Amino acid sequence: MSETRNQGLIARFLAAPPDSVGKTIFVAVAVCLVASMIVSSAAVVLRPVQEVNRQRDKQVNVLQVAGIYEPGIDVQEAFAAFEPHVLDLSTGAFTDSIPLDDYDALASSRDPAIVRALDEDPAGLGDQVYFQMVYLLRDESGAIDKVILPVEGYGLWSTLYGFVALEENGNDIFGLQFYQHGETPGLGAEVDNPRWKALWKGKKLFDEAGDLKITVAKTVPPAGPEFHVDALAGATLTSVGVDNLVRFWMGEQGYGPFLERLKAGEI
Repeated sequence: MSETRNQGLIARFLAAPPDSVGKTIFVAVAVCLVASMIVSSAAVVLRPVQEVNRQRDKQVNVLQVAGIYEPGIDVQEAFAAFEPHVLDLSTGAFTDSIPLDDYDALASSRDPAIVRALDEDPAGLGDQVYFQMVYLLRDESGAIDKVILPVEGYGLWSTLYGFVALEENGNDIFGLQFYQHGETPGLGAEVDNPRWKALWKGKKLFDEAGDLKITVAKTVPPAGPEFHVDALAGATLTSVGVDNLVRFWMGEQGYGPFLERLKAGEI
């Protein structure tokens, strides 16, 4: 009886005109199901390719901020010159407790075991992963030439992710590079402008007393021009965000303990 009823329903469905409500809904649902299956399959298939591209883009940005990127170079070969380390922010020392190949600070931000709440949060992070992947670049003699440190913080509309490159003394800035953000094109997005990025080279983080003085502002601070980077025109809040994130990460809650070790020759 049930089989006969089902056959009757199918027959009535097939006999209905093409523009009937039933057939219209059926086609719409079928198209949605097929489309979702195609999109899901594509996402699964392309995920490894996307991960490779994400890693390559990150490597390119490290090369750029260190001043050794040139179009057409073998990115993987050039990146191999860098010495990666997982840094424990609380001690300022490298740790072997986390395998290098398995560590991603951004992905690890969901792991409560290595995330700490911030009492003071000028960079707008919410909380902080206290293990960070840093990169050392050594010269031919084996001495440290540059240190590449990841930074992040909130601007006007988005979290900015990037790198700061420091000279071997842990005080002179070689470069600043953001590789991901969603700031306003033509305004806050000018953080990507080569002319503005060039302003960072040669600036100092700390004065002779060891106080953090680097500032992004419209006017030169009392500490002097060597600690000053001009704010972006028409992008006050993005400039404040960059100032906050750089000062946060170079301070005691960020890389401060590590930089002290670096200056003392303990790295």
